[in-house]
Order: sequence, then structure tokens, then C-alpha cells
Amino acid sequence: VHLVESGGGQVQAGSSLTLFCTASGSGFRALAVGWFRQAPGAQREFVGIIHWDGQTIEYADSVKGRFTVARDNAKATMSLQMSSLEPEDTGVYYCAAGGRFVREAKEYAYWGQGTAVTVSS
Repeated sequence: VHLVESGGGQVQAGSSLTLFCTASGSGFRALAVGWFRQAPGAQREFVGIIHWDGQTIEYADSVKGRFTVARDNAKATMSLQMSSLEPEDTGVYYCAAGGRFVREAKEYAYWGQGTAVTVSS
């Protein structure tokens, strides 16, 4: 499974931005997809996860109510809609796919290259 993120950029605080993750390769539709982010000098942290069937979704407390994860298995794409962005949301955002519905990054076998998001105050 090969993942490619897109949609990152520089925005002002309070803005919205949508990231996309496009998958190729077999087996993607049976995998959970997680979004993670890594701020400069910080560890990679969990943002959200969506079950392979798109019905079960979880979010980190820091983004709950502001971010929305979705997927379209027919198009092999996932999205991360981000609203009310804060400077603390700055970082490189990654999508990852794995066989388990978990929040731990180490459990994910497939990773994209990341897309950078910068939120200025």
C-alpha cells in the first residue's frame, strides 16, 4: 500500500484546511487509516483514525469538534477536514494505514511522506 498526502499549506489561525491521502495498492480497503502529526521538535502524535468501513472514528481530545476524518474506499482516498485551526496545530501531517484500529503509530505498517501545515497567529 502506497500513501500520498496533499493539501498542506500556510493559513491564519481560525482558518480551515482539508488534507487528503490517496492510496494505491491492494488491500487498502480493509485497513484502518490514521492521521498523525509531528510538530517541530516533538514526537509524532495521534490525530484521528477511521475504521476500514468508515463507520467508527476516533479523535484526539485536542482536535475533537474541530477536525473530521472521512474516507471513500471506492476512490481510495481519505480526508482530514480541519477547522478553527490554531498555531498549536502546526506540524507535518501523516496518514497511515494498518490492520488494527489503534492510536499507536508503531502499529501502522504503511505511511505517507507527510504534508506540512503551518498556522500563524
